[in-house]
Amino acid sequence: MIKLLVTGVWICAVALASVYFSVQTANKKEQVEPDPAMFGGLETIRGDMVSIPVIKEGAVHGYFLTKLSYTVDPEKVKALTIPMPDLVTDVLYTALVGEQVIDFSGNKKFDLEAFKAKVKDTLNARLGEEVFHDVIVEQIDFLSKADIRSNMQRGAVEMKKGEPVGETDAPPEGTPAPTH
Repeated sequence: MIKLLVTGVWICAVALASVYFSVQTANKKEQVEPDPAMFGGLETIRGDMVSIPVIKEGAVHGYFLTKLSYTVDPEKVKALTIPMPDLVTDVLYTALVGEQVIDFSGNKKFDLEAFKAKVKDTLNARLGEEVFHDVIVEQIDFLSKADIRSNMQRGAVEMKKGEPVGETDAPPEGTPAPTH
C-alpha cells in the first residue's frame, strides 16, 4: 500500500513539474534582435549628379563630379519639409566648397571613407537627428581645367549656342506685336 501511495505522489510531482516548465517555456518572450543596418527598415535614395567647382586662391582649378546614393529612414524622410535633393546639394556645396574638405593639390591621397563620413555627418547634423545611415558612392570624378580644354580641342565636347537673353527683336511666336 505504501508503494502505491509513493508511486501516486511521484506521478503527481512529475506531472506538475512538466506542466509548470511547459507553461514557463510557452510564456517566455523571444529575444528579437534588430536587423543589421543594411537589412530591412532602411530605404536607398539615389542622388543626382552634382558638379562642384574646386576653388583655390580665388580661381576655379577644376570640377569635382559626384553621384551619391543614401540609405535613409523612410519615415523620417517623409517628414522632411525641404526636398531631399535640394538639401543634399546644399550640404555638398557647403562641405566641399565652403569647408574645402577636398584637396586636389596632389600632396594628399583622397580619403573616400572620410568623405562619406563627412557627408553623412553633415547631413545628420543639419537635420538634428540620424536620418542618413550610409552614403553610397556611385561615381566620383575630378576634371581639371586642362582636362576640359583638352576635351574641347579634340571635339569631345560640343558647345551649344543659345539665344541672347533680353535681346529679341520679334515677339515670341503666337503673341501679337505691340502697337504704339
